[in-house]
Amino acid sequence: MIEKSYAKINIFLKIVGIKDNYHLIASRFVRVKNLFDTISFTKKDVENFTLEGDFSCLLEKNTVYKAYKELESFSCVKDFFKSHIVKIDKKIPEFAGLGGGSSNAATFINMVNRYCNLNLSKDDLAKIGSKIGADVAFFIYEYDSANVSGVGEIVEKFDEDMLNIEVFTPKISCDTAKIYKTFRENFYKELNKDEVKELFATNSKDILKKFDIKNANDLYLPALFLEKKLEDYAKENWYFSGSGSSFFKVL
Repeated sequence: MIEKSYAKINIFLKIVGIKDNYHLIASRFVRVKNLFDTISFTKKDVENFTLEGDFSCLLEKNTVYKAYKELESFSCVKDFFKSHIVKIDKKIPEFAGLGGGSSNAATFINMVNRYCNLNLSKDDLAKIGSKIGADVAFFIYEYDSANVSGVGEIVEKFDEDMLNIEVFTPKISCDTAKIYKTFRENFYKELNKDEVKELFATNSKDILKKFDIKNANDLYLPALFLEKKLEDYAKENWYFSGSGSSFFKVL
């Protein structure tokens, strides 16, 4: 029982509003097929839910543990993880704008649904995932490309050719909360609804031909404001994913 847990990049990321202290987004999420963690369920008798892997956070803060806590009300799930442990082989850089933690949670939820025969729909699973993190719903649906809106819970498949993506993550730590705060205080401006519709209807390659790094992602300039060294990596035809610090280009 082993599955790939893919990274994602944001072709564009626009902050279109603020509601109840949450930022409303309009974005194109694309899965990166050459960058992934692997998650496996291995038979082993244990007393409590057991998660093995190279993590930088406490178990209680881990997205996979949070996903388990959302699912443990199903008796079959609790029983399953008394005879299986979860192992994660991490390849996706953490806190890098690539959705690694969200992807892990979603992959875990999908695996539990399959192997424990919960028979929940993708929509039901996405609702569970949205309790864990804003990006989890996208990964639940397993789309290669999707338009994502709301606070991340609205996911609509976008049909386009698979993109070959190269990712580079400099050793710069970007604080997502501070970046959003800086954006709100210094960079926020209303985006016309027609502009969003046009972006959602345009394929990813054409969007990147139209935009440079500063215009494609609303979080790049506030991230740069806080972390000046990011500019050293903003080469031609490279773009910024999420709140960073990863850059990507389409080959």
